[in-house]
Amino acid sequence: MGLATTGSISGMIGEPALSVYTASKAAVVNLTRSIAIDFAKSGIRVNCVCPGWVDTGFNDPQFVHDAMTSEDIEKLIARTVSMGRKGLPEEMAAAVAFLASDDASYITGQTLLVDGGLLSHV
Repeated sequence: MGLATTGSISGMIGEPALSVYTASKAAVVNLTRSIAIDFAKSGIRVNCVCPGWVDTGFNDPQFVHDAMTSEDIEKLIARTVSMGRKGLPEEMAAAVAFLASDDASYITGQTLLVDGGLLSHV
């Protein structure tokens, strides 16, 4: 049996003005590792999916706060994401489904970055 937690690429790096958020996502990553150790002998695998930019409204309040236009956002994505676009919710779901599937039967305690190459720049 495989389970997946949801972290964020923010749990893998520091970010200005996001200390509480980044700390909470780093905690999810390490909690996943600890739970994976605790349950491995019971046949339960636990992994973490860390999305990058995903095409949802999650970041909209920050964009409004920063007075970013749609064009500004597109330029930011093009500049920071190797694949030049936001991920889709169904791409995140596919990563979770993989880790929960028998195809990932020897994977536990791992963090899968699903970020279009964003952290490749860091």
